[in-house]
Amino acid sequence: MPEGDSVWQTAARVHSGLAGKRLAASDFRVPALATLDLAGWTVLEVVSRGKHLLHRLAAPEPLSIHSHLMMEGSWQVYGPTDRWRKPAHTARVVLRAEDGVSAVGFSLGILEVIPTADEGLVVGHLGPDLLGADWNSDLAEANLRSRPGRAIGLALLDQRNLAGIGNIYRNELCFLARIHPAAPVSAVKDLPGLVAMAHRLLDVNRSRAARNTTGGYGPRGDSWVYGRAGQPCRRCRTRIEHATLGEPAESGPDTWPVEQRERDIYYCPSCQPRS
Repeated sequence: MPEGDSVWQTAARVHSGLAGKRLAASDFRVPALATLDLAGWTVLEVVSRGKHLLHRLAAPEPLSIHSHLMMEGSWQVYGPTDRWRKPAHTARVVLRAEDGVSAVGFSLGILEVIPTADEGLVVGHLGPDLLGADWNSDLAEANLRSRPGRAIGLALLDQRNLAGIGNIYRNELCFLARIHPAAPVSAVKDLPGLVAMAHRLLDVNRSRAARNTTGGYGPRGDSWVYGRAGQPCRRCRTRIEHATLGEPAESGPDTWPVEQRERDIYYCPSCQPRS
């Protein structure tokens, strides 16, 4: 699934293309919404909530288009004469404004239209959003501490604890905190510092075209450990190792679908000893 900064950027891009505009047409290409016509409705804003996207519309009543990218999804914005960069058969919804600008949702894992007043039913379970106005570091820390024996690498991915961390950030954060991803939450020496670091990393990267968690090392130095199995640690030169980490999962976009409960972990065995 995408990282929270990528979803935030997607929301900002679609907001820039549609916000304040009235829709000339809508085309929902999923059976449950096939007859829905939002022509004449005005897009108020497009926002992210963790890894969820909400298009908020008005007139004649407040509605929200709720979507989740899951593993394959994307939202793209096109001008009146632009060609789509994704196959047409993967489009799940097309929103076309009166000025000809369109937003197209491809391969969306979740797509539904709900009253805006009911947004809490679909995103209310999320923990504080690392990039949202509701960010609360104390609450995020308390959520993580609520299961002290759980692996920190699992707890960070659980969007009910804090919303926005994906597999890249959980690996990078564990390295920066010098903790093995499989170590229990109780073993993290500075959990407030880890939470603050998570907020700082996502916040700085939401304005970057390319994600970078190292702050240096040239154009290819975008990560400390993620995707670098077999390469030397940037701190100590020990070779980075790769494994998987998972647990029996609950089904849902913010827990872990069963088929994805094992996720890749990357770590330095010297900087992040298992015990």
